[in-house]
Amino acid sequence: MLGKEAKQRAAAKETASRAPARPDAKKPGTSGAGPKLAGAARYDKIRDLNSGSFGFVQLARDKVTGKKVAIKFIDRGSKVNKHVRNEIINHRNLLHHHVIQFREVYLTPKYLCIVMEFAPGGDMLDYVKRKGGLTEDEARWFFQQLIIGLDYCHKMGVANRDIKLENTLLDDSPWPLLKICDFGYSKHEELNSAPGSRVGTPAYLAPEVIMNTRGSTYDGKTADIWSCGVFLYVMMVGSYPFEKSEDRKKPDKLRRMIQRIVNVDYSIPSWVRMSEDCRDILSKILVKDLKKRLTMDQLQQHRWFRKNLPEGAQDMNKRLQQQGSGLQSVESITKIVDMAKVKEKVKDDDALIDDELANLEDED
Repeated sequence: MLGKEAKQRAAAKETASRAPARPDAKKPGTSGAGPKLAGAARYDKIRDLNSGSFGFVQLARDKVTGKKVAIKFIDRGSKVNKHVRNEIINHRNLLHHHVIQFREVYLTPKYLCIVMEFAPGGDMLDYVKRKGGLTEDEARWFFQQLIIGLDYCHKMGVANRDIKLENTLLDDSPWPLLKICDFGYSKHEELNSAPGSRVGTPAYLAPEVIMNTRGSTYDGKTADIWSCGVFLYVMMVGSYPFEKSEDRKKPDKLRRMIQRIVNVDYSIPSWVRMSEDCRDILSKILVKDLKKRLTMDQLQQHRWFRKNLPEGAQDMNKRLQQQGSGLQSVESITKIVDMAKVKEKVKDDDALIDDELANLEDED
């Protein structure tokens, strides 16, 4: 027979096991809707989606609307910096068919959580890999959506500064709709300081970003257009324009790529089927001289871009949509983000058991 203390510890352990699981907790053998996400009774976990240096993302179901959402978990503390605040505030104000919709932020003892629209088709990079490369018509379909979505962001005052295939998500339509999803390095022309830091993904960086010196600034929107050119090249060719396969094992491969970007040293392989109009638009986007690089308006008037453009697509941004008044306020978001800069002490299982033992002793 168990002694009194052993019985108490067993009872406490059973009680502790019924506590809500933390977002990163996994229950073996579970599929479908999982436990409530800690700190947010509104959402039920479905499954993990991905993870990275930023944290991790989970798929969940909103019990109020019944819709699936993606929740990004960022460790509280030093990871919650000015970029995270800009990401949330800048994203909050956007409402467009080609931008993932922001829902809300909330806190758990361990994480800052960003709730967003879920796009079931995965990201563009995976899509291109699955397809083994895209035809020119397919690439144009996605490029048109990217440009219309980014044009909206720019007109709303937001430069993205990290346009790349991995940061665009797709729905599950036969001809998928593309949505810009990551605003971690974004800058608002009125709410934030002018772009000056060398942020983004190296393969997509514009020459002026690489060459920018401390204390100087650059036009984030113009740099975004360069990144769109790299985006188009990758869809068409299946590799980055300024990388060389022979450099992959060299220790200075990054330096070599950066030098090619600065010199705009790229070529289109002879085996790639690409029309003259497509080559022309690429050559006018990947331009070092900012005065000669296509502007957003010029890009959308290019013959290659306008081919097969869905009716009404260019009118989408004539009336800029904004999030409704019922959305979480900027003041509330700012308060939550500021709180997230401080880590809370999270009790482990032994501490929970000790608490339950103390409660049992008090009852005795």
